[in-house]
Amino acid sequence: MKKIHLYTDGACSGNPGKGGWAAILIYNGHEKEISGYDKNTTNNRMEMFAVIQGLSYLKESCDVTIYSDSAYVVNAFNEGWIYSWQKNNWKTADKKDVKNKELWHDLLLNMKNHKVTFVKVKGHSDDEKNNRCDFLAKQAIIDQD
Repeated sequence: MKKIHLYTDGACSGNPGKGGWAAILIYNGHEKEISGYDKNTTNNRMEMFAVIQGLSYLKESCDVTIYSDSAYVVNAFNEGWIYSWQKNNWKTADKKDVKNKELWHDLLLNMKNHKVTFVKVKGHSDDEKNNRCDFLAKQAIIDQD
C-alpha cells in the first residue's frame, strides 16, 4: 500500500464569502499541488473540501496521513465526533443538526478505500507544506477576482 502525505488548507475572504482550498499530495519524494475556488462558502467548508479533493485524487487504496490546521476536521475524527454524529442520526450532542453534513458524507466516502490518519498542525507557523497550502488557497481566491 502506497504511503501518501496529504497537506490541506482552506481559506475564506469573509465568512461566508469567497473561498479557496488547496492540497499537496506527496508520494515517494514527488509532490502534486491542487487547488480551487468557491464563490460563496465558509472557511470550514473549504477546509473539508481540501481534504475531499486530495483524497479523490488518489486512484488506488493508500495509507494516507492528512495534515491539517483545521481543528474542525481533525478533531471530528481524532476526538470521535463523526462517529457520535452518525450514531445520533447526524445530530450534535445538543441535538442540533450537524453542519456541512453533505461534505462529511463526501469525506467519509472518499476515506472508505484508504487507511487514513489525521494530524493537527499549527497554522501560520513553521510548517512549510501547511504554509504553501495556505498560500495556494488564498491565491485561488485572488485568481478569481
